[in-house]
Amino acid sequence: MSTALVWFRRDLRLADNPALSAACAAHERILPLYIHAPHEDADWAPGGASQWWLHHSLKALQAGLDKHRAPLHIRQGDSLSVLRQMLAQTGATAVYWNRLYEPAAIARDGGIKAALRGQGVQVQSFNAALWCEPWQVTTRQQGPYRVFTPFWRNLRTALGPPQSLPVPAALHGVAADGGLPLDALGLLPSIRWDGGLHDTWTPGERGAHELLEIFADDAVADYARARDLPSRHGTSRLSPHLHFGEISPRQIHRYLADRVAAVDARRRPDIEPYLRELGWREFAHHLLFHFPQTPTANFNPQFDGLAWAPASEASLARWRHGRTGIPLVDAGMRELWHTGWMHNRVRMIVASFLTKNLRQRWHHGARWFWDTLVDADLANNTLGWQWVAGTGADAAPYFRVFNPVTQAMKFDALGDYLRRWLPELATVPLPLLHEPWKDPMLLKRSGYPAPMVDLAMTRQQALDAYRTMRGA
Repeated sequence: MSTALVWFRRDLRLADNPALSAACAAHERILPLYIHAPHEDADWAPGGASQWWLHHSLKALQAGLDKHRAPLHIRQGDSLSVLRQMLAQTGATAVYWNRLYEPAAIARDGGIKAALRGQGVQVQSFNAALWCEPWQVTTRQQGPYRVFTPFWRNLRTALGPPQSLPVPAALHGVAADGGLPLDALGLLPSIRWDGGLHDTWTPGERGAHELLEIFADDAVADYARARDLPSRHGTSRLSPHLHFGEISPRQIHRYLADRVAAVDARRRPDIEPYLRELGWREFAHHLLFHFPQTPTANFNPQFDGLAWAPASEASLARWRHGRTGIPLVDAGMRELWHTGWMHNRVRMIVASFLTKNLRQRWHHGARWFWDTLVDADLANNTLGWQWVAGTGADAAPYFRVFNPVTQAMKFDALGDYLRRWLPELATVPLPLLHEPWKDPMLLKRSGYPAPMVDLAMTRQQALDAYRTMRGA
């Protein structure tokens, strides 16, 4: 009987898993394998929130595989060494995996594929994470895109009727000795700060599909408007499930398309605004693949000459802990710390405040998000921070500085979001809630801090620094 290893990474699902389906179709037995090797991620090993999610996602995958009598085998160490050990131990003749697109992963996987094929092992890899591979969408000159709109126009026309794979009908596992218990990976924090994450999320394939159903039942119909309102669940909140591969863009597209088709045409919701947001995720991976230096280097090298403010640990600490004295910024940072997630509109505002009003380099914010977001994704995180900072591809102009007060008045007009995350201001009436510094006695009574900077003055300083850079 032929045996294959199925190497799980960030494709922690059974349905629409091309590597798993191909292995089950070609071999009588499979060994599902997870190798914990954070050292192979170079400078981007998973942060604390990602490790929490990974633990619970692996636990969910274990349960799913156990139902099919194909237990997940867990090891840690160098991936190539572990794969060779498992090939020798099981007599497997093939290894299947789904591709990753971070620079370190591409280099590692290419080396592993060459080494295993060199010793006669069959190796196959697949696309499980994206609609299209990053190299498949090109300009007319066969180069990479740098602007989202033409990229999306090209990608959207290439998307045919959405298809996804079922869970393999014939899924026969094989046992192996020497596996580790999940707890041995040490993914959970020793000092338990994760209560808010437990209350907010259900990692795993089932949790992903439950969120998709909720989104399709309600928010998708008003997505174009409600996605900007942080007090509402107007977004899908599927980003961490997508990052860990508990659900795929194909599955989401197929599910929403089927739901739309079943609705009377006069009441049919428009899913295109949401599909376009998934397109931004594709664009992020496209950029990271073609410009692998961008997690640390400005996409636009002109900004290497921008006069950023000196790094200030005191300023960064106030920003990280939601003590800037700017309500919408503080609410967002506290939401992030408690839930491991932040509403996308608020992400832009806290990033603008850090990079424009405080003039701290975007790298400081990207690193904090990397450690605290459950959906920390190198492609998305890099695109988001460089977009707001003005340094990236298709970036918001540097002179666009989000005003957190007017943004709060527009998108949290009743203050529901602010009251939830700033309990010391929960009883403050509008419009004072948006500008509590206008009542010094309120600040004294509540303990809420005064603003750490003047928004108008620091906006002007940022614009002056930009003009100086452009002049140089």
